[in-house]
Amino acid sequence: MTDTAPVIEIRDLHKSFGSLEVLKGVAMVAPRGHVISLIGSSGSGKSTLLRCANLLEDSQQGEILFEGEPIKWRGRDHGRHPADKAQVTRIRTNLSMVFQQFNLWAHMTILQNVMEAPVTVLGRARDEVEQKAREYLGKVGIGDKCEAFPAQLSGGQQQRAAIARALAMEPRALLFDEPTSALDPELEQEVVKVIKSLAEEGRTMLLVTHDMKLAADVSDHVLFLHQGRIEEEGPPAELFGQPKTDRLRQFLSHVQAA
Repeated sequence: MTDTAPVIEIRDLHKSFGSLEVLKGVAMVAPRGHVISLIGSSGSGKSTLLRCANLLEDSQQGEILFEGEPIKWRGRDHGRHPADKAQVTRIRTNLSMVFQQFNLWAHMTILQNVMEAPVTVLGRARDEVEQKAREYLGKVGIGDKCEAFPAQLSGGQQQRAAIARALAMEPRALLFDEPTSALDPELEQEVVKVIKSLAEEGRTMLLVTHDMKLAADVSDHVLFLHQGRIEEEGPPAELFGQPKTDRLRQFLSHVQAA
């Protein structure tokens, strides 16, 4: 494990659900401090790739490396699973995921939601965690909502609380799975602003998004997935300004017309 190794590297990844092959030999690299966006139509494999990277889904073939350390596997094909539970736990605590649905605990205040994992999973001192949690809630613009419950917040505020919760784990990388798609356009911009500020700080992020402007604005590298393969990839100016493949041109034309 070295500072020069990519935070996440994936090589020749295959993933099936039963007989349905969702990822068909995908490779990607997320260097430290880079934002990698995954775009493509629904069903192209974007979210599955993100969940495999975070070990929420088992893959059938290929390698996943975290900071140069390969995941250890046992078994083959659909019987393949991570071999070292301690390794999985350690890596997951360093890859914080922000989902489309906010997944906040309804019975806890926003502050308690943000504090829960650092206290219970990482075993950090409650006083220290509370101070950090308040800082992160301030950072995402809802420092005044610490004592509120999720039901008392708008969707945009709840998603910002979910981002603060992810930051509180102080992860090596943030993984966003369509973080704005459940929000109306006005609330979406609240979350976009936070994601842009995190990108400007040089945080490592993997971002699955339907928002092409967001992908263009924050990404160092963009992957366009089509039917389980990376059809095209490159810097955002190149991908959005001069797409090489017909499939990407059609996708961008469809998205812009929507």
